[in-house]
Amino acid sequence: MTVAYRTPDERNRAAAKPQRGVTDAMLNGLKLKCPACGVGKLFSAYLKSTPHCDNCNEALHHHRADDAPPYFTITIVGHIIIPALLAVETAFRPELWIHMSLWVPLTVVLSLAFLPPVKGALIGLQWALFMHGFDPETQTELPETDPAASLDLASEKT
Repeated sequence: MTVAYRTPDERNRAAAKPQRGVTDAMLNGLKLKCPACGVGKLFSAYLKSTPHCDNCNEALHHHRADDAPPYFTITIVGHIIIPALLAVETAFRPELWIHMSLWVPLTVVLSLAFLPPVKGALIGLQWALFMHGFDPETQTELPETDPAASLDLASEKT
């Protein structure tokens, strides 16, 4: 028995959308480039995505990566650090302070190095699958580029 979660109209609209290459979009994001064109910069700061691509003007501000990049980063770094730690322990049996001085900084550095490419790949995945505002047909419920800009901070000081 198959369960259809989409109405026939939704299935027809999904079939009519142009296909976006998931692999190419994720690889572009992994390289910190725009998932649409692969040329423009994806981030304006360490983890702050640009509001739109400078090259193709694709809107990038509405992505919802949230907790996924840290989760995948922890998983990747853990799969690198734990086997290496166990191999060093088995082969050399170093003192605990050597383990701490080696693995803690390496874990922090790897985590900080992997986080932007992982976030970029997830933004590329969302773009390729028309998720979270990347679907041109569903322009409702998109957050503002900078929600704080609409606040009147002068009135709060009174």
